[in-house]
Order: sequence, then structure tokens, then C-alpha cells
Amino acid sequence: MDKSLEEKLMEQGKKAKAASRFLATASTTLKNEALLKTADALEAQGAGIVAANAIDLELGEKQGLTSALLERLALNESRIKDMAQGLREIAALPDPVGEVLGMWRRPNGLEVGRIRTPIGVIGIIYESRPNVTADAAGLCLKAGNAILLRGGEEALNSNRIIARIIAQSAKDCGIPEGAVQLVDSEDRQAAVYMMKMNEYLDVLIPRGGKGLKQAVLEHASVPVIMTGMGNCHVYVDALADLSKAQKIVFNAKVQRPSVCNAAETLLVNEKIAGEFLPAMIAELKGAGVEIRGCERTREIVPDILPAREEDWDEEYLDLILAVKVLDSVEEAIEHINCHGTGHSEAIISEEYSSVRRFMSAVDAAAVYANASTRFTDGNVFGFGAEMGISTQKLHARGPMGLQELTTTKFIIYGDGQIR
Repeated sequence: MDKSLEEKLMEQGKKAKAASRFLATASTTLKNEALLKTADALEAQGAGIVAANAIDLELGEKQGLTSALLERLALNESRIKDMAQGLREIAALPDPVGEVLGMWRRPNGLEVGRIRTPIGVIGIIYESRPNVTADAAGLCLKAGNAILLRGGEEALNSNRIIARIIAQSAKDCGIPEGAVQLVDSEDRQAAVYMMKMNEYLDVLIPRGGKGLKQAVLEHASVPVIMTGMGNCHVYVDALADLSKAQKIVFNAKVQRPSVCNAAETLLVNEKIAGEFLPAMIAELKGAGVEIRGCERTREIVPDILPAREEDWDEEYLDLILAVKVLDSVEEAIEHINCHGTGHSEAIISEEYSSVRRFMSAVDAAAVYANASTRFTDGNVFGFGAEMGISTQKLHARGPMGLQELTTTKFIIYGDGQIR
């Protein structure tokens, strides 16, 4: 069985590689036509998508998925319209392929230039959220890449129909079969095989939690762009506007706790903790948030759970928040750089020097002053959608849009020069 699964993946890899050569020189008009046709098809077949998703949700409930995971998994008419709109927005964006990044003449007369080109074949391994299927495929098509999609088994029925719609729409527009393919298997070994597809995959993008990250670190031999894990913090400084801080903290934790840009830890300066925390924690608890506080936090608000040391490193993706009282912005920066995952971090402060210090010293893909971490999103940043939020530093960092799905090559024009 394993051998046949591996052989099937290799065959998909061959098709993807062939399709990527076509896509590398495909016109912007053709790519946009495929995206717009896909958007229309998703909306037209919305009832079928919701029906397939209902099967996944029913199976997920039987398997004991948490409410947070079920929320990430769920699709409805509104979310399908959002997927379609995301594809239309990608179509409206400038095509990065062929962009000239520079051109210069050397003393020997050679004209040297640098242009954007597609990466080639991109593999993505992701969990729970079937809308990623549309976002990732749409971005890859626009950037001239073929894609292999390996979603979680909990979303298999949803991903099947979405991937089929995208692949058929692209084919109807003249894009060859193999440009968009779903790795249609519940066997987790499929993901391991993808991690070793050096002959066919130019890069692998995993979107998931600690387990997936560990598997990638253990097995991957293809180049990897790590995305997704978000142990995000909000630090409320001594000179914060507390009304503003309360709104931001509540939004960062409660608005959609199941996503990677939701806050997992609240850090509070000791000078305002006594004034700020009672009302803040009461509001959070009223929304169903479980609070786990340090000893200093529990001296102010006793009726909460004690925080364990491992809580400072936890990505809950749920209505749980760790709270710690600190002495200074420097201590907050040190805590974040020690326990954060390099995703999104925020300071709430009216003190210019504290904001400047925080913004420059915190090591993360997105650093906010007086705004919620929930804004770290490719669509919000103007990319139409995102492949994921890279928490590493090479070759992309933060929300990955079209430009991050390209590489560059040098073009050199000569007139008989030799060396």
C-alpha cells in the first residue's frame, strides 16, 4: 500500500512539473481568466461544497475535534463567497512574473538584469481550514506555479470538491492537467513522502501546529518555508490608554481564537496591572475565556487558574489566555523573544520611546503598536489571500502573497563578449 501511495505521488509530481513549465510562460490574461472562472464556479457550486463540508463536520464531531478546530473546518455560504472574492482580488493584482527588478550596464558592454520568475512546483501541507485550498491554488496559479495540496484528513471531502472545481476551471481555460492537484489520501505517510519529493517539489510550505513542524524537521529533504505557528503576545505598557488596551486585548483573544494571529499571552506592566487587570479579566471571562495567570496576576485577581511554565510557550487556538505581570518594556521584549514563535506581537502604549524600543527589538514577522494582532493576514495586507504566514526569515517572512511565491533570475544581454 505504501509503495502504491508513493508511486501515485511521484506521478502527481511528474504532472505538476510538466504543468509548471507551461505556467512559467502563461499570459496574465490566461491566469486571470482561470481565477475568475474558478470564483464563479465556487459560488455556483456552493451547495455542493457545503454538503461535502457537512460530512467532514459530522465526522469531526464523532472523532472529538475541539470546538476551535470545528470552527476552522466549517464552511458556509458567506465563507464560500469570501473564497471566491479572494480569487477575484488575486486576479486584480499586478502579475509579479516578468517584473524587472533592475538593469545595469557593465564596463564590457554586458547588460545585466534581474527579473521575477515562478518558483516552479509548490507543495503545501495544511490542516483543518478548507478555504486554504482555494487561497493557495489561486496564488500559485497567478504566480505561475503548479501546486500539490495535502490538506488534513478532517477536511478531505471539502478539499476534494474545492480542488476539483479549481482544476476543472483551469483546464477549461487551457491550463494543462496537473497544475492544481489534491493529494487525495487519509494516510499521513503521504505527507512524509511529500517532504522527500526533491525531484518534483521546488519548495514545501507546511501550515500547522507543533506536530507538523516536528515531522517536517525530522523528515523533509526538500526546501521548506515554515509557516503558521502563532504564540502571539499583547503587552500593555505603563503609559497605555487603558480603554484602547481593553478593546485591543479582547479583540486579539476573542474575535477568532482558533487562528494563528490570535493572542495567546497578555503581558501587563506592574504599574497599571492593579487598575487594568480586574476589568479586563472580568470581560474576558464573561466571553468564556479561561485565564491562567502568574503569581502576581493572581494576587490582583485571585479567581483564576495558576499559570504553568509551559503556558508561556503554548499556542492554545482556543478561548484560553495566559497572563503575566512584568516590570518593564525590556522584560516584555525579553519574554516575547524567549517564548514567541516569530509571528505577531503588539504593544499598547502612548509612550513614544517604549513603542520605538518594542518595535525595533521584538523579533517577529509582524510587530504592532496600538493595534490587534488579528490584522496579520494576507488579505488584510492587500495580497488578496496568503499561502501562509512565514515565521522564518528565508526567503519570505510574514504573510506570503504573490511576490513571495516567485524567485528571480538574471538575464544578460551581450554582443559577442567573451571572458
